Amino acid sequence: MSNNFKSTSIPFSIQCKGKLLDLKTPITMGILNITPDSFFDGGKFTEESIMLAQVENMLLLGAQIIDIGASSSRPGSMPITEEEELFRLLPALTKISKTFPGAILSIDTYRSEVAKEAILNGAHIINDISGGDFDEKMFKTIAELKVPYILMHMQGKPQNMQINPTYDNVVVDILKSLKNKVARLINAGVNDIIIDPGFGFGKTVSHNFQILNNLEHFSILGCPILVGLSRKSMINKVLNIKSTEALNGTSILNTIALQKGASILRVHDVKEAVEAIQLVDALNQN
Repeated sequence: MSNNFKSTSIPFSIQCKGKLLDLKTPITMGILNITPDSFFDGGKFTEESIMLAQVENMLLLGAQIIDIGASSSRPGSMPITEEEELFRLLPALTKISKTFPGAILSIDTYRSEVAKEAILNGAHIINDISGGDFDEKMFKTIAELKVPYILMHMQGKPQNMQINPTYDNVVVDILKSLKNKVARLINAGVNDIIIDPGFGFGKTVSHNFQILNNLEHFSILGCPILVGLSRKSMINKVLNIKSTEALNGTSILNTIALQKGASILRVHDVKEAVEAIQLVDALNQN
């Protein structure tokens, strides 16, 4: 019997740390929030020893990228200054890069100067929730740094993005926006682009499920697809639960995303994401 719901994932690879990162089999990106106010784990990893233990744990469980965020982007959050972001980020980044020299480190920032300082201090990838909208210098900076760039879609800003987000057609609108930006990045000289449709960033619950249901269409852009579904409100609101109870829902939606072409799962819970990847991979081989 044929399986009509096989993964549409394209066997991508990206240049990172001077070598190819193979995405033929999807990989896991572990989230490390060094902020006091993130929606799920804010304040848990601000102490150095706890932070390093969490990084070590995620790497041992199979995370191939660690994504470090020093500025919260939860709905309703207010931006911190560039100085405060660097004050939080650089000591942590320096310690992590020295303690785990083999780790691939991504920095969650929308500021070009923070991106530049991060790469100079041991980071390898820039993950921009604004897709270049919040800093007009970002695309040029990424081209100069010659590092992989995660291009996310967001409507609005964190402080207002969930106030009545509207689209003519959410999937088509996001595809058009990402297509335009991918072209601009390529023209600027950026070679390694990862796209993220931005679940929960200026989208209703219905918008989020429409995106997930049509995720395979994003492969038309010719870039690896990253999804960040971990413990988000599209799970919690449907199931009427808290984010602390949303691990099972996260695993279910991650599995669907993998079957629809996701190459990178950005998660709080690495072990369960790795298991989802292994099971979907086994399914696709039979």
